[in-house]
Amino acid sequence: MVRAVSLGLAIACAFTVSACDFVREDINKSLGRTSIDKARQADIAASQVTTIGVNAYLWRAALDTLSFAPMAQVDSNGGVIVTDWYANPNSPNERVKVTATILDRDLRADALRVAASRQVLQGGQWVNAPMSAATVQKLEEIILTRARDLRRTAIAG
Repeated sequence: MVRAVSLGLAIACAFTVSACDFVREDINKSLGRTSIDKARQADIAASQVTTIGVNAYLWRAALDTLSFAPMAQVDSNGGVIVTDWYANPNSPNERVKVTATILDRDLRADALRVAASRQVLQGGQWVNAPMSAATVQKLEEIILTRARDLRRTAIAG
């Protein structure tokens, strides 16, 4: 008798749990929302990329952000983007070179490292000059913000 009651209770719980999932899916469909599982799959897909070796959102965001300068080296498997020297037309006596390295397949702040070099023209020769740490930090923030926006768009769309 106790076994029959336990079995009946287990079956009732199983139906209740599956009914909750069914109701949630039905509500999401009627409201036009994407299921949470599909959103998670899209997010996992970005981490488990097969064509490049790094996080796709960070890669695309870094390329977009650094597109102002000509590219000297682009390695999607290693996650390295190196720009050539870029001189702003408004200040032709100064030039910068940026290196962005993506270190992980996950979209995290510590998965991105940006380094920059600056040179100024003195006496007809380019001389190394200090680069503001705030400039490098700002570039990292721009890339991370763009990557998060790309991720949000991919999950919502």
